[in-house]
Amino acid sequence: PLFVGLGGLAVLFFWHDAVPIAAIPVEMYRIVVSPTLPTIPLFTLAGYILAESGAAKRMIEVFRHWFGWIPGGTPVMVTILCGFFTTLTGGSGVTILALGGLLLPMLLAENYSMRFSIGLITVSGSLGLLFPPSLPAIIYGVTAGVPINKVFLAGILPGMLLVAVVAAWGVREGFKTASIKRRPFEVRKAFAALWRARWEVSIPFMILLGIFGGFTTLVEVAAFTVVYILFVETIIYKDVKLNDIPKVIVDCATLVGGVLIILGVAMGLTNYLVDAQVPLLALDWVKENIHNKYVFLLTLNVLLLIVGCLMDIFSAIIVVVPLIKPMGVHFGIDPVHMAVIFLANLELGYLTPPVGMNLFLAAYRFDKSMPEVYSATLPFFIILLIAVLAITYIPALSLSLVGGM
Repeated sequence: PLFVGLGGLAVLFFWHDAVPIAAIPVEMYRIVVSPTLPTIPLFTLAGYILAESGAAKRMIEVFRHWFGWIPGGTPVMVTILCGFFTTLTGGSGVTILALGGLLLPMLLAENYSMRFSIGLITVSGSLGLLFPPSLPAIIYGVTAGVPINKVFLAGILPGMLLVAVVAAWGVREGFKTASIKRRPFEVRKAFAALWRARWEVSIPFMILLGIFGGFTTLVEVAAFTVVYILFVETIIYKDVKLNDIPKVIVDCATLVGGVLIILGVAMGLTNYLVDAQVPLLALDWVKENIHNKYVFLLTLNVLLLIVGCLMDIFSAIIVVVPLIKPMGVHFGIDPVHMAVIFLANLELGYLTPPVGMNLFLAAYRFDKSMPEVYSATLPFFIILLIAVLAITYIPALSLSLVGGM
């Protein structure tokens, strides 16, 4: 297990240097008393309740009626829907496992190839981590000491760019495949579908309004989101029975507990790295060997892709951010821009062969071999890589909305 590896390394390093290993539980305690900690279980619970309900089917109908008339309208719908669910559930793997069974038959029924369909769902499952209320964005803000509302605001345009390039590739597929039929746009049905899903469609806007309108704190908006979704799904839609709630809470608590254990031991390891002055030594090495900001950014892109496919995003944030933060400051990179660069690269790391996590989850969910999944995701990986490079080298994408804050 990951927490055994990270915690074991921390214990061994501290023991080797004859330092009391109390630093590890102290770091775990520091997480527990963090004022933003409640946002993690609250937003995760909101996502779990949503995933348990019929929200996915209602959202499918909304996006199908609104985008089905476009060539490649169904892939556009899949891209937006997966991004929406990844944002609310906080993990790309949950999206692939929960929605894969619904979306794959739909794409195949509309004559999209198996290869394209698997690639699209696998890649779309990693989108959404830059949008509020993304848990990785919250954890990055806590770890790096960057205001979380600024990280959320900075991630909106880059997140939209990543969604747009994947959707555009779906439109290209729609034009290329002659056997795919377009749906006529029917205003009445489109608005009827939107009305049926109005309670769920409004969730991202309420979160944004609460955070950026100055009406609530991050924890308050997280608590409100849980109460709102619970009320909507149990009372209004009646998709989730009150008897089901304990099971949903247990499933959510299992995930959150696992994440917090990983974060705690990872912070223990980070504490050792800081005590051993590893970030300063790494910074000295970078100063001696890399003299150009853009060479540093390219090196950072490569490093983060490797980290993204080898580590889960939460432990990667805790372990890697303290190492790269002083380097970013040295090269004059805005801390908020650095946050977006980090998260965008980690999203892509989920899809990086040979061991990107989403590749394994897709192979498991769709019962395909790893080479088949590699082949299906490769075109998407290339276009997303170009978009991530644009996010890295064009700071205005991240900082234009943050300027007034």
